[in-house]
Amino acid sequence: MSQILTPEERQTLETKFARLRTLMEPFLQEDDDWRLAAALTPPADSEAAYTRDAFGLHPLDLAIDTAIVLCDMVSPDRSMVIAVLLREAVHAGLLTEDKVRADWGDDIADIVSRLSRALSLYERHATVESDNFRRLLLTFAEDLRVIILMISGRLALMEAINHHPDEKRVAQVAYESGYLYAPLAHRLGLYAIKSRLEDLSLKYTDRETFTSIARKLNQTKVRRDAYIADFIAPVKAKLEAEGLKFDIKGRTKSIYSIWNKIKKQKTDVDHIYDLFAIRVIIDAPPEREKAECWLAYSIVTDMYRPNPARMKDWISIPKTNGYESLHITVKGPEDRWVEVQIRTRRMDEVAEKGLAAHWRYKGVKAEQGLDVWMKNVRDILETADTGPMELMKNMKMDVYNKEVFVFTPKGDLYRLPQGATVLDFAFNIHTGLGCRCIGARVNDRNCRINHRLSSGDTVDILTSNTQAPKRDWLNFVVTSKARNKIRTALKEQESRTAELGKELLQRRFKNRKIEIDEAALTRLIKRVGYKTATEFFARLGEETLDVNSVVDSYLELMEKPEAEKAVSAEEFVMHTPADQQPDNDILEISSGDGIVKGLNYKLARCCNPIYGDHVFGFISSEGVVKIHRKDCPNAANIRERYPYRLIRVRWSGKFGGQMAATLQIIGNDDIGIVTNISAIINREKNCSLRNISINSHDGMFDGYVTVGTGGNEALSALIKKIRTVKGVRDVKRVDQGGR
Repeated sequence: MSQILTPEERQTLETKFARLRTLMEPFLQEDDDWRLAAALTPPADSEAAYTRDAFGLHPLDLAIDTAIVLCDMVSPDRSMVIAVLLREAVHAGLLTEDKVRADWGDDIADIVSRLSRALSLYERHATVESDNFRRLLLTFAEDLRVIILMISGRLALMEAINHHPDEKRVAQVAYESGYLYAPLAHRLGLYAIKSRLEDLSLKYTDRETFTSIARKLNQTKVRRDAYIADFIAPVKAKLEAEGLKFDIKGRTKSIYSIWNKIKKQKTDVDHIYDLFAIRVIIDAPPEREKAECWLAYSIVTDMYRPNPARMKDWISIPKTNGYESLHITVKGPEDRWVEVQIRTRRMDEVAEKGLAAHWRYKGVKAEQGLDVWMKNVRDILETADTGPMELMKNMKMDVYNKEVFVFTPKGDLYRLPQGATVLDFAFNIHTGLGCRCIGARVNDRNCRINHRLSSGDTVDILTSNTQAPKRDWLNFVVTSKARNKIRTALKEQESRTAELGKELLQRRFKNRKIEIDEAALTRLIKRVGYKTATEFFARLGEETLDVNSVVDSYLELMEKPEAEKAVSAEEFVMHTPADQQPDNDILEISSGDGIVKGLNYKLARCCNPIYGDHVFGFISSEGVVKIHRKDCPNAANIRERYPYRLIRVRWSGKFGGQMAATLQIIGNDDIGIVTNISAIINREKNCSLRNISINSHDGMFDGYVTVGTGGNEALSALIKKIRTVKGVRDVKRVDQGGR
């Protein structure tokens, strides 16, 4: 295909450029026009420098169309228009970015560079219907003005490819426009561009539907125009009578919007009553904007009956996107509902071309981070003294600065968190790829697995069948998916290695004719510092733990006396020493005639009294006085049957020895809990541990501890301290007979 312009194309190009110069006149500097013409015109011997696109369009023709769209529909600054033209000269090799920077300044050069970088995404054959592509596009563009240039360029392209014979390619561009560029235009408040992109997208993807709706609109145009004129005439007269300066017009809804209503309401064009809206645009100074809008509102609603349910006041409280307008729906002639929009000239400019974002308007899905960023943009624009595009120079599209977007060699696009590595990317694609990853080719350069990726990188993962996950991989991956997959793989590896280690140990025991005691082996594993048997056997399998040393340690453990071996809570048993009876002078036994000397007495086993308890004496048939606690379980029966054998007793003097008392302790089953309880008892002055017996079930234990204690007060203090042990749920003193 010839790259050289035909005479007809050259004439068209010159005509368009002349029109563009007129549109640019308000912001062009001296000599800009001829300098641009010189920069864009190739030397005579390199006229074919420009390469036509896939549709056969000359890039300069498309660039001028884009600049015209900007001037007509966006109100751009000088840098944007010049940059969109110079970018084609740079792309064709006629200029360098350094030359642009030297001749035209940093701002224009930066836009050219960023626009080239963003447009280069299409060379990756990326899947544009992915949300990730849109995010990456915003990240690459950096400058909001670059996004506006790309949107305008897409509209210029869509206008140029009508009736192109390659319908499949046209449909693909139309799909991208509807999916990607129209929502972006909507979010930036470029309503006119958004509507046109949507209409063209429908036209190229479903020409039959588009043509059908357009034909019906044309058929009813005369009737619709007459209705609008009849509606407007009295309203216009009233507004003029109030001294308002305004424009009033009827606006037919876009074909795409009508098609959406047809689908939503499941009807046809003839039954859609709000095919058009009446718009009143008031010329008012800033301080009178709201007052004059509400005056117009009152005039319209006095003339036509309003529908309160459909009244929308976005003047008192503007939308979060900055959109301001009063929308009312009134019953017009022929009992037809008509929407009337009332706004000022400024508000209309923002709504049609505005840089205040049109987020979430009519259901466009929004992302929170972009919402916040665009709200900040709107706030800055509203308080700016300079032009809005001037402010855009220093605004970077850093809304996705916590993410990176990475391509596969085939053009598939993946989103990862900032700081993601080659290994994160590999695991994000497939677990097997991550486990075998040994590095990657990043932008045709060899990189290690811990290389951190940047947005726009093309990554080709390198693998080896001998590679296996390493524990140190966890030190540099950042995605939870990679961490979880690495941990799972490491556990599987450890299990396999543990099986090998267990077999190795069993063979060594068998060779040395040693019978394995599983309980003893478990104690050995704990003693050498491993939390689990799997970890222990895995170290044997890795040969980081010597199997012969393990066997020797096992034999040494088995040779130790049983008393020295560590035991579980349930296995813990402590033998009770011989019962200790108090000295005979620790109790005073009384009768009606006073203190009785020389009587023998014993502490009753049924209630096990200790020094300081409230007690009484019972004379047994052997003549020995049995000392019971007053709350002894047998006390009531004794008093009822043998009241004549009761005798008063009391503690006397000071007791320097120990008496046995039994405590019931309930808690969580843990061998450590026994150690902690024992330590507390042994630390107590004049207390000693005499016996422990433990029963465990379903993670709980019920234990009985016999202690030697100096008396009731010492025992109460000990109980309080045992209750503070972690895992202990209850402690109480019990009778030996009640166990």
